[in-house]
Amino acid sequence: MGFGIYYFNPKSDIRIPKSNKVMAQKKRADIRRGVHTRIRKKVSGTAERPRLAVFRSLNHIYAQVIDDVNGKTLAAASTTEKDLKSTTGGNIEAATKVGKTVAERAIAAGVSNVVFDRGGYLYHGRVKALLDATRAAGLNKGEASQEVEEESNEN
Repeated sequence: MGFGIYYFNPKSDIRIPKSNKVMAQKKRADIRRGVHTRIRKKVSGTAERPRLAVFRSLNHIYAQVIDDVNGKTLAAASTTEKDLKSTTGGNIEAATKVGKTVAERAIAAGVSNVVFDRGGYLYHGRVKALLDATRAAGLNKGEASQEVEEESNEN
């Protein structure tokens, strides 16, 4: 036997070579795509309650209100637009601007309630700021009051 890594099997008195195989690792983007696929199996936008989809990259954040039944985008906003551009689109301040703008455009299009699709991202940071801004601007008015009631019940 050659030089290498072996382990000894005491039952058979034979040296068995260990393999140097390493488990494959998934990239974070692949995991997010899988989570997003699972979310999309459950979340679908209708004409009465369209889906508010969020996509974020390192430098920008995008939001659009989508009617999945008819396959139409009813309203959209992103940090790539001239009006919403700031020094960077990858911060909470920019996400808040985009959330407020997409809510105003959705209300102008006749939408008052939406289903939130976080796109496989954690509900944290820029994604949370965007949704909070849409609620503050008037989308899902009943949802904001439920959170206030839950907080008051905890105290």
